[in-house]
Amino acid sequence: MFNETVGLTALILAVATLYAAVGQAGASGYLAVMGIVGLDPATMKPTALALNLLVAAIGTVRFARAGLFTWRAFYPFGVLGMPFSFLGGTMHLPPLLYYPLVGAILLLAALELARSTWATRGTPERADATTPPFLPALAAGAAVGFLSGMTGTGGGIFLAPLILLMGWVETRRAAAVSAAYNLLNSAAALAGTWTTATTLPAALPWWLAAAGVGGAVGAWLGSRHLPTAALRYLLAAILALSGLKMLTA
Repeated sequence: MFNETVGLTALILAVATLYAAVGQAGASGYLAVMGIVGLDPATMKPTALALNLLVAAIGTVRFARAGLFTWRAFYPFGVLGMPFSFLGGTMHLPPLLYYPLVGAILLLAALELARSTWATRGTPERADATTPPFLPALAAGAAVGFLSGMTGTGGGIFLAPLILLMGWVETRRAAAVSAAYNLLNSAAALAGTWTTATTLPAALPWWLAAAGVGGAVGAWLGSRHLPTAALRYLLAAILALSGLKMLTA
């Protein structure tokens, strides 16, 4: 049990660092590594959301301090995302449906993001891509919110590829929107999950500490240092790895 806790703590540290660099909080990665060690899905979901909440808060602050977060870019996604995330958090999918559903969505998003990044290589991003269209963003926020609550993710892992593929916001600002979306939706989904008498593992404080350190390092790298093309490819790689892990869980 001790070795398993230490190993999972190290994996959570690595996941948080990589995900935070692209504005993600890591829920799908935490789900994947917890699936590897065989944790029960009923425990995985609230644990991933708790870790997500901490890392998303760190990322939101870091990206905001870097001047990359604006309310106009965020609130159309967030206004319906939070209540729909709470609603999704009250639902529990059976494992035989849960793993392939999440895995397939993540893998498809990874393939399309990598394809679009490769197709537009050498083309500079639009500097004015800062304000997503209100109604489409509202609908996207609600749909992603429900999916995130149902699957135990903060939603940013689904929202960020959508924003980038639609060209609504440039890469670093998309990461900032994603981090804030993860923060609100993780809180709402965790509250919804908690209504069904959830229990959390005893090792959670260790995992929270690891996620906090990884989140701080990753957000620092992503907000200021990694080039945008690298951020997009890193996000695609994270999506693909998480999807494959879920499909083979």
